[in-house]
Amino acid sequence: MYCYYSAMFDLVGLGRRVQQLRADRGLTLQGLAQAASVSVSMLSSVERGQKAATVVVLARIASGLSVPLAQLVAGPVDRRLVVRRAAEQDVIDEPGGWTRVVLTPVVPGVNFEWIRSTLPPRCDAGRYPAYAAGSHEYVVVESGHLRLTVGEDVVDLQAGDSVYFAADVVHGYANAATEPCTYYVAALIMRPRAPRSSR
Repeated sequence: MYCYYSAMFDLVGLGRRVQQLRADRGLTLQGLAQAASVSVSMLSSVERGQKAATVVVLARIASGLSVPLAQLVAGPVDRRLVVRRAAEQDVIDEPGGWTRVVLTPVVPGVNFEWIRSTLPPRCDAGRYPAYAAGSHEYVVVESGHLRLTVGEDVVDLQAGDSVYFAADVVHGYANAATEPCTYYVAALIMRPRAPRSSR
């Protein structure tokens, strides 16, 4: 069934929201199309406001962007308070057996994330690319042992330890111990992230 919202909603505005959310996440058109399981041509048409997509397609795009469908269609609400319930948190199972949970609400145009990650024993979560100058990350270890690599520096952190680093260098997280490690990352990225260099 097609979603008959062309008369009620601004398709151009919807397209701009999709494009902005995609840019906020550092996704290419092809990257979002793959994450959302839609064709590049369909996604491009939606972003240009040229096509009224089906509800199914919009739901896939929203899922690829990690936002509720209602927010994607209705647009951001002009309010100062945004609540994200525990049941709404995004739980991502990453290759290698580790898990990350996006704890904070997704606010378009605000490149801040608060994430809880859990690495199983002997797990390397891979490297993240350097972000723009002025980007920051704070890390707090809840349990276990975390090996943080920032550029050429390697720091071993235990439960209760915390660290700050300027995130404009390649950085990575690993658990070299024999027990799981859970840690939190608060990241403020000054412009959209580039895709990760590895997983």
